[in-house]
Amino acid sequence: MSGFVEKPEPEQVPGLEHLHSGKVRDLYRNSAGDLVMVASDRMSAYDWVLPTEIPDKGRVLTQLSLWWFSRLEDLVPNHVLSAEVPEGAPPAWAGRTLVCRSLEMVPVECVARGYLTGSGLTEYEQSRTVCGLALPEGLVDGSELPAPLFTPATKAAVGDHDENVPYEEVARRVGAETAAELRQLTLAVYGRGREIARERGIVLADTKFEFGFSGEELVLADEVLTPDSSRFWPADQWEPGHAQPSFDKQFVRDWLTSPESGWDRRSEQPPPELPARIVEQTRAKYVEAYERLTGMSWT
Repeated sequence: MSGFVEKPEPEQVPGLEHLHSGKVRDLYRNSAGDLVMVASDRMSAYDWVLPTEIPDKGRVLTQLSLWWFSRLEDLVPNHVLSAEVPEGAPPAWAGRTLVCRSLEMVPVECVARGYLTGSGLTEYEQSRTVCGLALPEGLVDGSELPAPLFTPATKAAVGDHDENVPYEEVARRVGAETAAELRQLTLAVYGRGREIARERGIVLADTKFEFGFSGEELVLADEVLTPDSSRFWPADQWEPGHAQPSFDKQFVRDWLTSPESGWDRRSEQPPPELPARIVEQTRAKYVEAYERLTGMSWT
């Protein structure tokens, strides 16, 4: 059992049709047929959307995505039309709303990995491969890979795991030409993001992108290179051989699996509320990621 501990009630806004509430974002359609994405402060971990929110998280994700979109537009077009809040929407939507082109989404999570960790490490320890791609002996948790890898996954519903799949499965599902373009764009965007992050003292270990078609053109969608969609590590603390400190929800994961939480992730019981200190530490990491990457103060 997993999913929402408390399913949110969507805001009712004149002129907007509510389409879907995901782990973090609420999706609407306006009268022009454009999509309106609102990033909430919801936090997910271990396939649960937790009962405690992280203040400012949705705004950080939105503003950081906008910053990245502007630095990637020479590589790939993106779906953003406007960051204006629709008329009649709640004031709380300010800074967390994107009006976007409606796309025919590709049903694949496009993952790029430059370092070995997470599910990639688990597979490597069993077979010396990641998504079926052979890797050399001797790699450990946090090792830099010989070259970045495109390791796609299938998209999962709220409460389910994304599942890593071989490239050949992507080609079977979406066609060889589209699969090749997804791989090329994913690695190009990761490469640009990795270089920019490196200049700012951050290791971009891995990340995932979503793409959709506008006509025959592939367009970068959803969020991009945020602490929710990426693993960011402080470069000055990178040390292969163990889990790395990161700019993301690790404080939340660590507390949930600690004796203090009293929660067993293997049970069917929902996770508990987060303590105030865990909320503040997690918020601080998201804000720090924004400030270090953009060079701007969070206000």
